[in-house]
Amino acid sequence: MAKLSETYACAPSTERGRGILISGDAKTNNILYCTARSVIIRNLDNPLQISVYGEHAYPVTVARYSPNGEWIASADVSGTIRIWGTHNDFVLKNEFRVLSGRIDDLQWSFDGMRIVACGDGKGKSFVRAFMWDSGSTVGDFDGHSRRVLSCAFKPTRPFRIVTCGEDFLANFYEGPPFKFSMSIRDHSNFVNCVRFSPDGTKFITVSSDRKGIIYDGKTGNKLGELSPEDGHKGSIYAVSWGPDSKQVVTVSADKAAKIWDILEDGSGKVNKTLECSESGGVEEMLVCCLWQNDFVLTVSLGGTICLYSAKDLDKSPVSLSGHMKNVTVLTLLNRSEKMLLSSSYDGVIIRWIPGMGYSGKFDGKQFGLIKLLVPGKDEVVAAGFDNKVFRVPLEGDNFGPGDTVDVGSQPKDVSVALNSPELALIAIESGIVLLNGSKIVSTINLGFTVSAATISPDGSEAIVGGQDGKLRIYTVSGDTVKKESVLEKHRGAITAIRYSPDFSMFASADLNREAVVWDRVSKEVKVNNMLFNTARINCLAWSPDSTLVATGSLDTCVIIYEVGKPASSRRTIKGAHLGGVYGLTFIDQERVASSGEDSCVRVWSLISE
Repeated sequence: MAKLSETYACAPSTERGRGILISGDAKTNNILYCTARSVIIRNLDNPLQISVYGEHAYPVTVARYSPNGEWIASADVSGTIRIWGTHNDFVLKNEFRVLSGRIDDLQWSFDGMRIVACGDGKGKSFVRAFMWDSGSTVGDFDGHSRRVLSCAFKPTRPFRIVTCGEDFLANFYEGPPFKFSMSIRDHSNFVNCVRFSPDGTKFITVSSDRKGIIYDGKTGNKLGELSPEDGHKGSIYAVSWGPDSKQVVTVSADKAAKIWDILEDGSGKVNKTLECSESGGVEEMLVCCLWQNDFVLTVSLGGTICLYSAKDLDKSPVSLSGHMKNVTVLTLLNRSEKMLLSSSYDGVIIRWIPGMGYSGKFDGKQFGLIKLLVPGKDEVVAAGFDNKVFRVPLEGDNFGPGDTVDVGSQPKDVSVALNSPELALIAIESGIVLLNGSKIVSTINLGFTVSAATISPDGSEAIVGGQDGKLRIYTVSGDTVKKESVLEKHRGAITAIRYSPDFSMFASADLNREAVVWDRVSKEVKVNNMLFNTARINCLAWSPDSTLVATGSLDTCVIIYEVGKPASSRRTIKGAHLGGVYGLTFIDQERVASSGEDSCVRVWSLISE
């Protein structure tokens, strides 16, 4: 058996120049955010408590809890809304095609009977409200000429809906059935967000013109503005009310979040400015905020969530972050500290500590797009898509500036001789490159198309896998290699080769879904018929005592085989990662970690039956 013990969640998907949406459930302190085709459900009291809903066919843009917390409505770029239960394996209640384009926001009515959604559409159809159970339309939403970015339902009677968008307008609708009442023309740029206060007496709009304006919730009449004194110096992307309807939090492109006191006359003045900036770069622009019970949270363009205590805003925030793209590399950095390093192909490298989760982000942008990452002794060796290999010293909490070498062709695989870490083997399409430190010792054309390679811990042997499915074993001496033997069992291009930690065996895997464990000396097959994946195997990992081999595949599964036992006694983790498993490593004998296209990292506990 294998049981999920921890999920290190992906970060929310962000887009420069736009706000994004995170919503919460007041009863449970769960929040919802969207990354690619997944809706992430995360608990603020225990951020490692995570569930993922991945049933949308297109990238998801917004998700919200129903008022009673029993249902979630999530919307995607195709204009589809899915309504699903928060219990019972997320059972689907309904699916409606609401708009002809991307949905940017949606909200439930306070009685949970209606949903309003807005976004991009054809003609004039940028907003639609409908009954949640039947999908029937409940009103006519004229008045907008461009994409509608935000909508809000008044949380008390009488029913009101306010929408706002790229035509610089906020529109006010009365109902049901809803009909246009008036346009509000107080902003001079995109109106990015509108929100009603929890008591329903007011609503606020915020805009790229750096203004926030407060209105009467029942009539739509203007009451006042957020004071420009100490105000934002950039576009305001989002706003969220405090539970008492007396304060709001706003976030802006100026990288600041501000808490405002909303006075009786409807004006607002800054109470506190929150800074969550780490580097001060573009990535630190704030694109989202949520006031959730005792938490205030902000999200940066780089996907970092800063979690503040609403009762003690002077306290340093907790930072939560993750990947936004396919996590292609996962490695254990140090067996004594049990630290995981993961890398996604957009150049982000993140450190995780089992039991704690997120433990810091390295700026891998210096490497460009990362393809491969392997740990050496006190360094990591990284390879990019730009023919370069980096040796980067690990200095405390950061990557030191590393040595770079251009190997002349795009690396296919990277391997370090662990007992002689200066020695590294780089597989390129035409052969292999031997590195000593950051100097190229030799570039050897092997006369076949190389797809994977590994070097032994002592640097005396290399195994090179080809596009033709053959494994060729070489002895390595100085700057030369000599072919010793060729192994033919695979029926597809080799995708991964790994020596066992005790150096008595090696494992290989191919494009045709088969894995093989070999005896290193006799070259005999140790485990037969490792054919239980249904698609290409992307990665392999050995347990520290060399008794277990795990495979990660495009079929979303992780399979764990035991050496010395028939392959049929395997353990299978189904659906480990939506879209496929791309990274795999054992933390110890009882735990294996995986990563994949869903941008998440997961730790699985291997329980003996």
